[in-house]
Amino acid sequence: MLSRIGAVIAALTITAVNLVSSQHVQADPAPLLPDLRQAPIGCPGGYDGSPLRCRAWDVCLVEDASAPRGKCMNRGGSAQAVRLRFTTSIDNVGDGPLLLHAHRDSTATPTMNVRQAIQSGVDGSIAGSYNEARRETTASAYYEPAPTHTHWHLLNFEYFQLRKPDGSVVVTDRKNGFCIGDRYEVSDDLPNRPTDPATPAGQLAKRLDGHMCEHHNPSALDVLFGISVGSGDDYKHEVDFQWLDLTHVKSGVYDVVNVVNSDRALLEKNYDNNAASIAISVQWPDDAVNPPSTIDEAPSVRMIRSCPGKERCAKSGG
Repeated sequence: MLSRIGAVIAALTITAVNLVSSQHVQADPAPLLPDLRQAPIGCPGGYDGSPLRCRAWDVCLVEDASAPRGKCMNRGGSAQAVRLRFTTSIDNVGDGPLLLHAHRDSTATPTMNVRQAIQSGVDGSIAGSYNEARRETTASAYYEPAPTHTHWHLLNFEYFQLRKPDGSVVVTDRKNGFCIGDRYEVSDDLPNRPTDPATPAGQLAKRLDGHMCEHHNPSALDVLFGISVGSGDDYKHEVDFQWLDLTHVKSGVYDVVNVVNSDRALLEKNYDNNAASIAISVQWPDDAVNPPSTIDEAPSVRMIRSCPGKERCAKSGG
């Protein structure tokens, strides 16, 4: 009798241990989290020199203000809009990849829900589907049919603003979606950078290399977005909506601010590097304070300083 009781107790003990072990792995005591770093504004992806030397930005006089990628006017004429165009880049300098699985049950729903997959620190595994990913987010995805895109975009991943030195917002961008993949490598020394193509992180990196987010597939039910450790995603200044509208902005000193994951919908190791800013001086011709009613000459825009990791860069008075 005692032996049978002992056997039952032993079996229950083993079951309890297995249950605790399963819960321990599922909870993942050491998750490998991404760390999104907003790169210096106006610098090409992967650039590691002085941001003041970056020239991936310009001022563009546009004849057609309704065109998201309007051609810059090179000769005389009246412009409908003045745009400050700039390249923006996001690096992943964390311990694990940023991986987002988007899904919808049918094509009747225009948007997809998004879950975040966190790489396990126990065995290195990474959820390979929306159903396997366990972290719900408030993010969503939609298909952008514009001829220069025709792929799926992650909404509200990043925003751009023009602000006064006191932090008040003057202009907000019109860009709302991003196709996220591995576009370049950063120079940081990162121990978890995927180097073995046979590992889960290495296999994911192959999928994210030049990833096009279900290009030409508006009927997709699933799409992934992500950035591997040691890689980044950049949006060059010629791309649609990579600009802030200066048409009605007065002469003065301003901050151009870029912020990624501003609502912290995505879980990260660190949020302190999610912003970058540059202080600029805007001066309309003939020392005018206000923009002219007819714009036939661009304002002079000068970068004063660059402030990676900060939302405030300009100082009152310059």
